[in-house]
Amino acid sequence: MALASTKLYISASILLLATPSLSQAQQALIKGLLVDKETGSPISSASSALLQQSNKSYVKGAQSLDNGSLTFTDLAAGTYAVRISYVGYESILKENITVKSGQQLDLGKIVLSPSGELLAEVLVEGRAPAMQIGVDRKIFNVAQSMVSVGGTASDLLANVPTLQVDMDGAVQLRGSTSVKILIDGKESAMAGSNITALLQSMPANSIERVEIITNPSSKYDAEGQSGIVNIVLKKNIRTGLNGTANVSAGSYNNYQAGIALNYRDNKVNYFGNYTYNRRNMVGDGKRNNTYSNGSQINNNTESSRKTNSHTVKVGVDYYLDAKTTLGLSSNISLRDNNRDQDIFYNYLNHPIYTGTSTRLSRQQEDDFGYDLNLDFKREFKRQGEELVANISIGKDKEDGTNNFDQTFSDPSTLSSARYNTTSEKGKVMNFQVDYSLPFSEDKKFEAGYRSIVRNSRDYQLSNILNPTTGEFEPDYNLSNGFDLKSSVHALYANFQNKLSEKISYQVGLRAEQAYLNSIYWIINPMANSINITGGLNYFRLYPTAFLTYALGDNNDKLQLSYSRRVNRPRGWQINPFIDVSDESNYRQGNPNLLPEDIHSFELNYAKVYTGWNFISTAYYRKTNDMVQPYIYEVNPETSVTYSRWENLTDASAYGIELISKIDISRNFDLMANLNFTYNQILGSETFQTSNQNGLTWNGNLTANYKFTPTFSTQIRGDYFAPRVMAQGKTIHMAGLDIALKKDVLKSKGSIMLNVRDVFNGRKFGATTDAGNVISYFENRWSKRMITLSFSYRFGLQDSSKQKARETQAQDMGGEGF
Repeated sequence: MALASTKLYISASILLLATPSLSQAQQALIKGLLVDKETGSPISSASSALLQQSNKSYVKGAQSLDNGSLTFTDLAAGTYAVRISYVGYESILKENITVKSGQQLDLGKIVLSPSGELLAEVLVEGRAPAMQIGVDRKIFNVAQSMVSVGGTASDLLANVPTLQVDMDGAVQLRGSTSVKILIDGKESAMAGSNITALLQSMPANSIERVEIITNPSSKYDAEGQSGIVNIVLKKNIRTGLNGTANVSAGSYNNYQAGIALNYRDNKVNYFGNYTYNRRNMVGDGKRNNTYSNGSQINNNTESSRKTNSHTVKVGVDYYLDAKTTLGLSSNISLRDNNRDQDIFYNYLNHPIYTGTSTRLSRQQEDDFGYDLNLDFKREFKRQGEELVANISIGKDKEDGTNNFDQTFSDPSTLSSARYNTTSEKGKVMNFQVDYSLPFSEDKKFEAGYRSIVRNSRDYQLSNILNPTTGEFEPDYNLSNGFDLKSSVHALYANFQNKLSEKISYQVGLRAEQAYLNSIYWIINPMANSINITGGLNYFRLYPTAFLTYALGDNNDKLQLSYSRRVNRPRGWQINPFIDVSDESNYRQGNPNLLPEDIHSFELNYAKVYTGWNFISTAYYRKTNDMVQPYIYEVNPETSVTYSRWENLTDASAYGIELISKIDISRNFDLMANLNFTYNQILGSETFQTSNQNGLTWNGNLTANYKFTPTFSTQIRGDYFAPRVMAQGKTIHMAGLDIALKKDVLKSKGSIMLNVRDVFNGRKFGATTDAGNVISYFENRWSKRMITLSFSYRFGLQDSSKQKARETQAQDMGGEGF
């Protein structure tokens, strides 16, 4: 009986498996081959739609393969039309294609002609900096930024319109440091708790492009007051074996060398790159503190930040079939950070100190971080329908020592010294899945889930010099540990549609459950342990909405958008450990910080003229529970100031951003960016601060000139006006960069010379007034840098028009336009 049942089951299974095949045997097929009219080369990744001939209704979509082949399968008998469109080519419509039941109809070669038309998004072409601009995002191509060659990711980001990098290396977007930094679309575990340190060691030539999203849809993480900056690392996709080698040397013993390799056949794409970077940033600064009792403490600073880093990216993509891709990749960062700082104090009318003192700080750190990524992508029969998933895990470890030694000119004042041992460990796990379902060319639904979990542990053992014995002894007041556990679990949905030929919209909703728990402890073997805990547990909804109106043709568009966002506290902002690296200015975190709640509105307008592209944005941002450092105490005897991160008040920012690219001639182009912001910061009775209002602006101008087909130059200047803060105002800052480039070896090699900050004008600074003390400071974290670089490209370098357009098409993702 069992055997008979088994045979029956097998027979039924075979019948079920065979039935679709029998059915499909009656289905028709239409195929063709897409080729470039000028070169005859096959065109891959072209979008095609199969339509009913009678009413042009959408039937299904398809995309051409690497060999240019295009196929529509499983068709019922009937009469169809095929519409084919691709970036940089004229769209074509082939009509009255009649196919019979079971027929395999070959349309033969389908020739596409280059159109020279501009994209629906504003495509800023040219030599440098190459930027593609959409209403919601800007894409910066690092390969075109000559002034960044030989530098780091921080140097590169400082050259991107709308971005700034402050004195500590923190990235600002439209004047706000509350920006979300992603690497390859995800939070990087390599960075640990300090993304700034990673950016200052990551070589600029390992980056393919930078994407800026100022008002993201609900598909993206809601974190980041002013938006998202996504750094996309290099990953070649050319067929065959190819690669690039580069080397550079600069002032202050800065050196860099790297190699990138790629090999692809029909089924597998292997890629990898390695870069060694020796970075030395030599800076200086000063601070003047004037206290209510009439005394002053002034200091001058000399600093050096030395980094030796090894950066590796390796990966493989396996094409299971024409519509399914599986990828495995890893990023590795190995670096040491040596930071030296010499502070020279001068005391005037001080109640305790007289004369001068010298404080020497030596910090050494060894960092190691990595992440592993598993990516899956499945495209379905319907054009644009796809499922994308990612699982990633990464760790970061940082061990170091920090020495302080302060001596006084007054022999009656004892010298002091401190020796700290530090350790940091972090782990990040990320899982996300995204599904996209187009109902037609104008109507699409998106949904997805994301979960990210972060765990970190910081530990410090502090030892202080006993002046009597001359020995270092444990200082348990500054010996501590700090554990931080946070997680965010999110679901989102987006829907976009057209109301008419000119009006389209997109609405979305993101639901996030967030947890943040911290434990801070001071361990003293002679006393009971002291624990300070903090925690957040909250659920929020983050709606987004986009309304787009086409003006005239499709190149001119107007868009109104809204998004709700959040800025969650970082580890250093909630860690109550007191940072004593500056003897006269102590800083600490606050475990009770609340997340900032942000509401962002934007109105965007883009216009395309012949030889002139222009985009403007008017924006308004309301921030509740704004987080800033607050000076809460000044020691009347030592004059030491104590500051702590607090939810000070609410703030508003009104702004206008203008970006334009002008082709003066075939060999000369300009790109300009201006951003005007009016900031309003409400006063607080709790913190005894008054209202602060003020207009600030910044701008940059990049000029590219080609002397000959193989010899070109780039000049870039920027200016930042003063900006109001809750307790003061920043100072202005300006800088100029110059680069020269010469192509050699039949354009396979390039020699480049650049000078960053020609006039040493990039100084960050501010004046703050905390009532008991008025403080002025300025700091320059890197002086003028001169770099000479050479790069060489080898292997198969396909530079055909079709490949160039394919690269552009791959970069043109985004909402809005």
